[in-house]
Amino acid sequence: MPFIVTNDSRKELFREDKLLTAQELQSSTIVEEEKQMKYAFGEARYRELYFDGLHIGYGRAKVYENLHIAAEMPESPTLVSLHFVLQGHFIAHLPGRSGCHYYALEHNLVYNPELLEAAEIKKQDGIEMVGLSLTKERFLELAENNGDVLNRLGERVAGNKLVFLNRYGNQPITHSMLRVLDEIRHCQFQGGIKKLFLQSKVLELLALQCEQYERSAPGGRLQAVTPLSATDRDKIYHARELLLGAVQQPPSLRELSRQAGLNEFKLKTGFKKVFDNTVFGYLNDYRLEQARELLLQQQHTPISAIAEELGYSSPQHFCNAFRKKFGVSPGKSRRTDG
Repeated sequence: MPFIVTNDSRKELFREDKLLTAQELQSSTIVEEEKQMKYAFGEARYRELYFDGLHIGYGRAKVYENLHIAAEMPESPTLVSLHFVLQGHFIAHLPGRSGCHYYALEHNLVYNPELLEAAEIKKQDGIEMVGLSLTKERFLELAENNGDVLNRLGERVAGNKLVFLNRYGNQPITHSMLRVLDEIRHCQFQGGIKKLFLQSKVLELLALQCEQYERSAPGGRLQAVTPLSATDRDKIYHARELLLGAVQQPPSLRELSRQAGLNEFKLKTGFKKVFDNTVFGYLNDYRLEQARELLLQQQHTPISAIAEELGYSSPQHFCNAFRKKFGVSPGKSRRTDG
């Protein structure tokens, strides 16, 4: 079975019969492909690069109706994949592990030995992801004698078992991870230097994932992180959706806790546990990431209008916050990256 997209009525909307093979993935030179698609059910722009057992893909899409994706890849290599969701939400279904939710600014590492995957993507304005994958063999080379986290993962990958970096749920994307993801997407190098640069960034992200997981374990030991109850976790995610849905006029902490059905203490501690940030620290980071994208996408929109759209009390307040986070003013960021 190839890569197939259907709707809620199970009507086939899209089919891709040719998927990446193991031989193609081992190319000694970088192969780059950019795809732009526009259909009645959605539109997407996607870029992928592959070489030396590495695959890098990133892109964004708009989804106009609920979609169901199924893929069986008998000719494809088994891959260890680092998933980073920058915007949007989807649900992955893997053999023996159904209903894995991915939300904006979350990541995980996954190894699926079955070469059978499915996903659900609900209707939404925007979904943006970065995926980095290594062949099983390449990952096992890296895992050997490179720390307890990678040793543990390597043992399970070598045994062809379903693997998650954190089996209890995804972890929040950190500022350091966002920086590296940005460097990958805006890499200006060419040829062999580009290969070297991208390899180093994939390894850096893997190291950041492992370091974050180690810190999340009590006492720095590799113990299972005690999860929130499923009900409370759902309420924390609901609180985030409420918060990001009211960027211009966010609710107070008291109002947000009431809307989410949690007391303030549980909201604050649970939010910090799930997203590694305070409620309003998370909102501030989200606003500024959105601002940077708008500055690039809307070159002629006044900075004051972007500040107002994202709920800043004044352009000066916005400029100060932007400079504090990114080290440059909004205007300079637009000139540098545009």
